[in-house]
Amino acid sequence: MKLYNTMTRQKEEFVPIREGKAGIYVCGPTVYDLIHIGNARPMIVFDTLRRYLEYRGYEVNYVSNFTDVDDKIIKRANEEGVDASVISERYIAEARKDMHDMNVREATVHPKATEEIPDMIQMVQTLIDKGYAYEVNGTVYFRTRRFQDYGKLSHKNLDDLRSGNRELKVSGQEEKEDNLDFVLWKPKKEGEPFWESPWGEGRPGWHLECSCMSKKYIGDVIDIHAGGEDLIFPHHENEIAQSEAANGTEFARYWMHNAFLKIDNEKMSKSLGNFFTVREIGEKYPLQVIRFFMLSAHYRSPLNFSDDLVEAARNGLERILTAVERAEEALKQAEDSQPDDGQIRKVDELVEKYEAAMDDDLNTADAIAVIFELVRLSNTTIGEHISKAYCEKILDTLNLLCGILGIETHREEALLDEEIERLIEERQQARKDKDFARADAIRNELQDKGIILEDTREGVKWKKI
Repeated sequence: MKLYNTMTRQKEEFVPIREGKAGIYVCGPTVYDLIHIGNARPMIVFDTLRRYLEYRGYEVNYVSNFTDVDDKIIKRANEEGVDASVISERYIAEARKDMHDMNVREATVHPKATEEIPDMIQMVQTLIDKGYAYEVNGTVYFRTRRFQDYGKLSHKNLDDLRSGNRELKVSGQEEKEDNLDFVLWKPKKEGEPFWESPWGEGRPGWHLECSCMSKKYIGDVIDIHAGGEDLIFPHHENEIAQSEAANGTEFARYWMHNAFLKIDNEKMSKSLGNFFTVREIGEKYPLQVIRFFMLSAHYRSPLNFSDDLVEAARNGLERILTAVERAEEALKQAEDSQPDDGQIRKVDELVEKYEAAMDDDLNTADAIAVIFELVRLSNTTIGEHISKAYCEKILDTLNLLCGILGIETHREEALLDEEIERLIEERQQARKDKDFARADAIRNELQDKGIILEDTREGVKWKKI
């Protein structure tokens, strides 16, 4: 299997540190709001990488963090008059729900930054002891110039960066030795959460968090570090600098980054009014369709999200589901006869073609094209007097290849109108009883089955999507 390594800018054969095992670290969301559709792409892409590596026989340790201490979390907490942990825990729960609905599997570990503070303090102290960091008035900075390989991931020249960011140092306003030095530890401000440290009460810098969590749950060296391409600089570049300076070894063997998602050919932005959460998109399309759409393009290609393209993905997924249903019906009538060797061989050849696509830098677009070839083969060969063994072969293969992509091949059973009304009545009673957890659970259950509720003055209205 070959993966494109952002570090070397070329495809490289994947050779794990330990035979048969793969440690993957994927930067997770900052939990101050519902995750947006841009967050969904790396979640889906690297969940698929994990699934394929497991299919290939690897034991995968998949670590993806939640950043649960951050300026945006603190700002929201102050606006609501609650503790920052209330905000982070709320949106961790919401993120988990959205991930589940997109069929993104739980990570081996989902570490939270606030639970790993002692390790962060220890790494900062190590960097100070080694001369890579310094403290000024309770803030600890990393000496970027001291790390000679800085810029090797983003391929940026340190001197160009420095000249582009040169500012006059004014006494009392500029504490850094160099403008490119970045923060490892920051002192507390009024109303902010903080932890005790040798440099006073404060909290860690964002870049530091991932270095410590990946070290604890995977080790000093990661097989694959992944995330969106917006993280290459400065986040991943800074992770490399502080981790390699502290640990004295390579930080990650392979770096994988997915390209941006655009909305109707525009960069997603709240100011443009094209900023959508996964939850909002889920009210319009089943999230299995969104997953299928995301994987219909290569992960390193920019992806444009539009109604027309998503509808095309919906139609494509429908073709696959219909083929599975037809094959299941045919299986009921199939005969216990000897399968045609030529037909069996064609199926096996398609599996090999699928594997070749996935082995070529996780080319899910070509892999899906192979699934459509299998659909065509199924539709043209499965009929009367078909061999039971061949029919099972087609079905098993369709389920297998879709499953690697995290695509469910069976539709959710539709709810009858009377069942919907019964659940709505139960939800209304739960609200009267102040059992809001049950009321929310019913709303979520209905939403999962494509039923959207709207609370109005005239009562609860519902519609199918």
